Amino acid sequence: MFARTKSDSEGYWPTISDLMSGLMLVFLLIAIAYMHNVEQGKKRIEKVAVTYQKTQVSLYESLMNEFKTDLPKWKAEIDPDTLSVKFMEPEVLFQSGCSDVTPAFKAILNDFFPRYLNILFSPEYADSISEIRIEGHTSSEWDNGKASKEVAYFNNMALSQDRTRSVLEYCYQITGDAEQRARMRKYVTANGLSSSHLVTDGTGVEQKALSRRVEFRTRTNAEQKIVEIIMEIER
Repeated sequence: MFARTKSDSEGYWPTISDLMSGLMLVFLLIAIAYMHNVEQGKKRIEKVAVTYQKTQVSLYESLMNEFKTDLPKWKAEIDPDTLSVKFMEPEVLFQSGCSDVTPAFKAILNDFFPRYLNILFSPEYADSISEIRIEGHTSSEWDNGKASKEVAYFNNMALSQDRTRSVLEYCYQITGDAEQRARMRKYVTANGLSSSHLVTDGTGVEQKALSRRVEFRTRTNAEQKIVEIIMEIER
């Protein structure tokens, strides 16, 4: 009574075949959609990368045009790759072992920092800035080289952090505009890095005096945008 007839069997197998064909078509469409999504993501990442490069070059040129005549007297330089303004004269910045900003460095900051903020927070660059880092760097020695590497590292870490916080506090004090101060609270950070980024010569020998420096480094939001695009692709 319930036996499948020959005609039933012949109708059953085409049905399975049609189902498998349908599934294969669905998987194919999913794969095509995924590849399209990846390709679109790749194009968006390339666009971000190009925009990032243009922003880097333009910002470097703006900083150089603003400060090129001041850099020699400040004993400073601007790195085109990291957009860091580096103050390289340790005797001008702080007294040995002290975190208080010297009067000489305060005079430099009075001239430098308001102009620096005006560039970074201008309509041309404001939407591209993710962080403005005040970085403090030291040499690897402590107590005239008598301290161990570990003691020197951690003491210099504490000192560099105190120094960058002092620089940040002073820069905040001399910024009178309420809107600029609000932007500083959002974007400007103080980062003491001890001896983790030493300046060395061509043979890898530490340059102690040049390693003791303060940098104002600008980071753009290109990396964040690329991460967001990748996350969209993976969802």
